[in-house]
Amino acid sequence: MDEQIKTRIEDEISSQEIVLFMKGTPVFPQCGFSAMIVGVLSHLGVKFRGVNVLDDDNIRHGIKEFTNWPTIPQLYVKGEFVGGCDIIREMYESGELIELMNSRGINVNPQPVEG
Repeated sequence: MDEQIKTRIEDEISSQEIVLFMKGTPVFPQCGFSAMIVGVLSHLGVKFRGVNVLDDDNIRHGIKEFTNWPTIPQLYVKGEFVGGCDIIREMYESGELIELMNSRGINVNPQPVEG
């Protein structure tokens, strides 16, 4: 991997406690998998940074190599790769995601479900 791309990815990951490499933005996700994780994080009431991989092919391909994980989205908490869509959904449903956030000192404030 190009050292400059690696440094950019590391800078993104360290820019905030929770970082989501995704297709689109948190306001306008451009794939269902990204939208699902945005929904989970929004429901948990946590602040996060979305990195739109569609804006830069170097980041889009580099993040897959960086984690040795073939798909996007990818969620990082406190600099640590947590997983992609299926893993995050399973962790959310089992309560593990809230436990992870709490163990990392991230304040989780679940929002009521509308409907």
